[in-house]
Amino acid sequence: MSDYIVQSAVKEELGEMNVSADFYDALDEEVADLLADAARRADGNDRKTVQPRDL
Repeated sequence: MSDYIVQSAVKEELGEMNVSADFYDALDEEVADLLADAARRADGNDRKTVQPRDL
């Protein structure tokens, strides 16, 4: 699987919150699912360009 997120950026955004190691894997899977769904929606609408509305 590809890494879609940058751990340091996530940690910075969450500020003082602690982040478990497996959180990053789960977040990466969520992003992968989101991208796959957006691509399917664009394809279903006969487009090769993924747009914000596909989210």
